Amino acid sequence: MPDQFRRKTPDEILQSISYIKKGRLKIILGAVYGSGKTYHLLLEGNELKKRGIDVVVGVVCTSSSPKTLEQLGCLEIIPSIEWEQNGHVRQDLNMTEIYKRNPEVILVDQLAHKNHSSAKNPTRLEDVKELINNEISVITTINIYELKGVKKVAEQLLQLPLHVDDTVPEDTLTQADEVRLLDVTPEAILKRLQEGEIEEKDEQAKGLVQLYNKDNLAVLRELSLRFLAGEVEEDLTEYREEEGLLGPSGASERILVCVQYHWNGSILIRRGDQIAKRLGGELLIVSFVPTQRKLSKEEEMFKRSMQKLINKLNGKFEELIIKGEEIAEEIVEYAMQHYVTRIILGHSKRTRWEEIIHGSIVNRILRKTKNIDVFIVADRAEVHGERVIPAIQSKIRKKNPYQRLSPDEIKEKIQGVKRGTLKIYIGAAPGVGKTYTMLREANQLNQNEIDVVIGLLETHGRKETAAQIGTLEIIPRKHITYKNVVLEEMDLKAIIIRNPEVVLVDELAHTNVPGSNNQKRYQDVIAILDAGISVISTMNIQHVESLNDSVKQITGVCVRETVPDSFLHLADELELIDISPKALRQRMQEGYIYARDKVEQSLSNFFKTRNLIALRELTLRELADDVDDRLESLKRKEGVRGPWRKEEVIFVCVNLRPDSERLIRRGFRIAYRLKAKWFVVYVKDQPSLSNDEQNILDKIISLTNRLGGNFELYSTADRRLVVGEITKQLQDKKATQVIIGHSARSRWQEIKQGSIVARVLREARHLDVLVVAD
Repeated sequence: MPDQFRRKTPDEILQSISYIKKGRLKIILGAVYGSGKTYHLLLEGNELKKRGIDVVVGVVCTSSSPKTLEQLGCLEIIPSIEWEQNGHVRQDLNMTEIYKRNPEVILVDQLAHKNHSSAKNPTRLEDVKELINNEISVITTINIYELKGVKKVAEQLLQLPLHVDDTVPEDTLTQADEVRLLDVTPEAILKRLQEGEIEEKDEQAKGLVQLYNKDNLAVLRELSLRFLAGEVEEDLTEYREEEGLLGPSGASERILVCVQYHWNGSILIRRGDQIAKRLGGELLIVSFVPTQRKLSKEEEMFKRSMQKLINKLNGKFEELIIKGEEIAEEIVEYAMQHYVTRIILGHSKRTRWEEIIHGSIVNRILRKTKNIDVFIVADRAEVHGERVIPAIQSKIRKKNPYQRLSPDEIKEKIQGVKRGTLKIYIGAAPGVGKTYTMLREANQLNQNEIDVVIGLLETHGRKETAAQIGTLEIIPRKHITYKNVVLEEMDLKAIIIRNPEVVLVDELAHTNVPGSNNQKRYQDVIAILDAGISVISTMNIQHVESLNDSVKQITGVCVRETVPDSFLHLADELELIDISPKALRQRMQEGYIYARDKVEQSLSNFFKTRNLIALRELTLRELADDVDDRLESLKRKEGVRGPWRKEEVIFVCVNLRPDSERLIRRGFRIAYRLKAKWFVVYVKDQPSLSNDEQNILDKIISLTNRLGGNFELYSTADRRLVVGEITKQLQDKKATQVIIGHSARSRWQEIKQGSIVARVLREARHLDVLVVAD
């Protein structure tokens, strides 16, 4: 690139110098008042002061709880300018005194604030920008609904007005050097409200009292997670483009619907919208129109109808004029340029002989791209109509309240009452502060006279983390001899005998030493919960079983130790510990995560900036999906994602290739989002299997069982009968969607031997078919 050798102009040099001299802006983002933003603002200020940074407090919310104000400690406070409005005391930053004091960092609560009419700047945001331009760094707080554009979205989702007068522009977060989401579960906020840590009368606007129910708090929490995920995705796209990386990152979904001005165009658009909403992805709709061809009156009518639908769905529509008849090539090129993860098309209407003579757009797309999923939509309109209803199974009959419970039902209910509570802290990577936060919570519980012990703790030599142990009791580890080496593991038996109210168990995904009670640590946790003991635990996003392929795509690392998604669904609370990639890398460089001799290697491998950005986005989206699923299970709202049709049955067709596990994980994630029954099917077309083939089959069966699917094995005498057997099972099980991998055969092999994928597409035109990227 020649620009890198060009000499900078004087203006460019001045601009670079001014940027170097600017202070930093960090924003702590919360879903709602009471999520702990002020507490963490002061906590961070004290930690910076311990490191020798000159920190002062500019404004702190006067209505904060005593527990929060305790965190002021010995921080210096620059008195704010107080004034009254409608009986409420308001505080403006004392800019004159701040400049006299000239600290390195100033803590400023409640960024969304309008100053007094006599103030130098009309808003606190303008004050903050001025301070940053004068080399003073600012750490500040804001709620998601105080972003102007997001406030309107929140009101639509909540279906109630938010009486919030003070807002900041929606792009405020993009101006920050660092944004940290303070994720708190609705249960935790409601508990704080009940215990008096949040006083409704102290809320800036009394109209926000109606927010404090489980549903509304869940909606705002999901909105916060998804909004920040969108911001992170923009950073990731920009970073990957700078590095010259093409194709999807693996952290998010981008859906491309390819339509023609035809009667089925609206069906494809609606289906694409459903998929995009259920996957939390962006929806792109494109019509590829051959050049020098005027649209017929009928096509013009369909075009107007489709545009009206797209506007209603808030989709992005483009009409692209293409030369010649190479529509498949144009679609693939557009998909690659726009980082598309899934192309949505209609089934081919051509017969097998017509496809041989004239070709098929679907088959050509499948040959042109192996790294993008292709979703072929069934035409069910003639049979079922185009009804869209929530995924909740409405046919489930409620048990008559007067009907006596069976012994098994009584046992299950008693077990549920006795079972301990499970809370899991989740992070995007090691070092984000999961164990530190878990220990801090344990000490707070201890102060409230809750019996808390440490069952298993991994500090990894981090002094900050070890200091948080305080007076907490530690259950000694069990010593196990394995291959003449003495190894340590969590002592499950000792924990159950000790019988505390709460036990801390670090690193859920750990594999126990052979000879332990259970193979995996999460299985130990289940035993502890069944004993009536509550558990607080930690794990990283890369250890979630169904995300294994996404993590490998992002980092290039195949994670061996995983936790089944079903275990996470057992958790009463999942809470994100968020930190920006820049801050995490800084912590790594300062030696707060790993020993000095491992720092450079880690920074240039797993802890690359692009990996951390992508993992952060993946974590935000996964937690948002979990919040939405829990909200949907209450049968009260649809959440931020969208509805789906009911009675979905998913068929995952696998063979004995190593990539079959990827198909199973994809099948699970789709089935879970659709609340669908799902099957993994293998058709054996040979008398016996080799040892390698049997090993792959055993892994496939094991993974299917771990993820809660139904594995079925069928046999045929001839390879040519495989598709026929699959078709028969699709009909018997009333399948609605087929998931299959890309063909591994070359073009000549397909011509000579045929393609199973192409045959399934012909036989299953009444079904949706997802061809998963290789």
